[in-house]
Amino acid sequence: MENLNVSELVERLGSDEESVRKMAVFKLQSAIGDPSFADVFIQEGGLPKLRFLALHATGNTLAYCLTSLSRLLELDKGWDHVTDDLTKRIVGLVVAQPLVNVNRGAMSVLAAIVGNPSRRNSQPGVTGFQRLKPIIESHKQFLPSLVEKMTSADHALCANSLQLINALMRDTIANEADSEWPRFIKQLQELGVIKSVYGLMQSSAVQDLAHPLLDFQSLTKILLRRWREEKVDLEKADHRRALRGLHVASNPDQTGTDPKGSKRQHPAKWRRLGFESESPAFEFNPSGFLGLMDLTDFVYKNEDGFQKLLLEQSAVPLDQRCPIARASLAVTSILYGHFDVDKSDESESNRYTVLDSRANFEKAFKPLLLHWSRLHTSGLNAFIRLWKAAGAQLEDFEKIEELVRILTEQVVGQAPRTKEIKDVEEELAEFDIQRLRELQMELLELTYEDAWGHHLRQVRDELSHEALQFIKEQRIRCLLQGAWFPQTMNYSTEAGPVTSKTLNQTVPSSWRFIRLSHNRRYLHFSDFDERLPTEPRLDALQDKIDLSIVSSVVSNVSASAPSTSSSDSTLKDAGQANTSTKITIHGYLPGTSHSRQKSDGSKGTQKESVLLQLHPQSHTLASEWLDGLLMLLNQQPITADTNKLVNLIGGYGLKIRLLNVRFEDVGMEEPILPSREGLDDEYYYDIGG
Repeated sequence: MENLNVSELVERLGSDEESVRKMAVFKLQSAIGDPSFADVFIQEGGLPKLRFLALHATGNTLAYCLTSLSRLLELDKGWDHVTDDLTKRIVGLVVAQPLVNVNRGAMSVLAAIVGNPSRRNSQPGVTGFQRLKPIIESHKQFLPSLVEKMTSADHALCANSLQLINALMRDTIANEADSEWPRFIKQLQELGVIKSVYGLMQSSAVQDLAHPLLDFQSLTKILLRRWREEKVDLEKADHRRALRGLHVASNPDQTGTDPKGSKRQHPAKWRRLGFESESPAFEFNPSGFLGLMDLTDFVYKNEDGFQKLLLEQSAVPLDQRCPIARASLAVTSILYGHFDVDKSDESESNRYTVLDSRANFEKAFKPLLLHWSRLHTSGLNAFIRLWKAAGAQLEDFEKIEELVRILTEQVVGQAPRTKEIKDVEEELAEFDIQRLRELQMELLELTYEDAWGHHLRQVRDELSHEALQFIKEQRIRCLLQGAWFPQTMNYSTEAGPVTSKTLNQTVPSSWRFIRLSHNRRYLHFSDFDERLPTEPRLDALQDKIDLSIVSSVVSNVSASAPSTSSSDSTLKDAGQANTSTKITIHGYLPGTSHSRQKSDGSKGTQKESVLLQLHPQSHTLASEWLDGLLMLLNQQPITADTNKLVNLIGGYGLKIRLLNVRFEDVGMEEPILPSREGLDDEYYYDIGG
């Protein structure tokens, strides 16, 4: 570039030979992006020649020329030569030119023209769309051609097409009259822009088209904001038509007559549709014209179903009817909040930051936002379904609204970028109300966690310690109560053929009863030929082990297999003995120095011996004795049964503590308590949650 002679390059642009012009403009497209080069190029008189080529060249020469022109305009230079005849020529190229590289350049130039209206030399004060509008109207295929190019296999062409559409939309929304820009947006929608962008967002091309796609997503939010900010006004013809259409679609009953013989309006004309009053325009204030659009769209798409729904509602007591209109406005509000429509994400710095991380990249795209109307319809149907399933009344409206908000966060919020809208609709239609309530409780716990996170963790730790001490005492009491364990096993003597199955069936031939002493210092035990009907007294047990000489307790008891039966019920049937489970108590016999008495670190020379072996007949009994012995030796329990009980008791303790939480402590409104006027001290209200 440094060696490029600008004067010579400009001269070659005006050459009579096509090959010379092509080579010159090919070199120009690479160099023109440098502001200092661009200034010299303009001083040398290169702009008129570049404009001439743009008007008359063809093929690759034209493509290089348009690329050069668009890069010059990006530097905010050369606007004096962007004339109406040049604009017409470029619009015509978008419609009729088959070459992809020519189309890319043409659309880049048009996007620059639309996006920089203040720099044009003619018609001051005229916006980009207003300048292009008469030209576009003379080329009826311009917009259809633009939308069609978004499906091209060439990603750069797709990006340029979408960038131009974005520029046209932004200029129209910002500068056109309130009656004009909705027509243009509707025209684009009818041409299939939404479908095309949705497909691109879900495709593998999203990486190459990230910025124009996010720009379109941002423009969609701007549209939704504009519609929400527009108040429903009965002075506006389209607003009156929409409301009148709702009334007509409801198939109102007008069979009554007034004294003069004329037909009489239904006394609850609007309340029967689910409004709170007979002045519906006022009720659209929070959601604006967007709420009216959503409701009319729901009604028009399924007019028969809407009439059937109203008929069903009329047979239900007034306070049990689902207010359709209120529910529709609530769903609009839920979707508006879910997609953060009020939050602007247009800044380039924010956009580049988002795209840096792959996880953020996936989260940045919200293709479901483009199907706003379908999501609203599905959300409203879900609201009605949940209302019926819960047997709700009017006073429960906010509760159902909260369930729908959770449903939206769960289904729409958790949907990956590639999830199809029809799958989301099906999930919204089938999600179980019980699962929703479970999610609601989980969210409530998270609310408490956010509000009292540090305190909750501290309380949870305290309760966990208390629960562990409680279970320790329970396990040790099992040892104090004592238990029977089989001592020796013989094969079953039942009649019948000997098989591999019967060889594995053994029954106890002798029993051992073990019990912890009252002072918790000794394990007493004795062997018996048979299991006695009553448990032997402690003084009847002839042998004992001093727990001070016990060094370890080991077992093959599974740490992850919770029991579902009690030890007593399992032990009743000795024929179903589990001979594989074993607990072994190791220690140092009297006369040798053992680890619990010695502190000089010489235990490596000591010899451990097996003091006692237990063969518990059930997992519960094994858990009680294994963890009981460990906890008696001040060690941690290891079985799933014991840990499950510790967590259960700790969890109940936490819930009991949370009953003391006041509503204002977590940012909730205090409930209105009913009056006790006329009641005595023996009567209490039952207030449901």
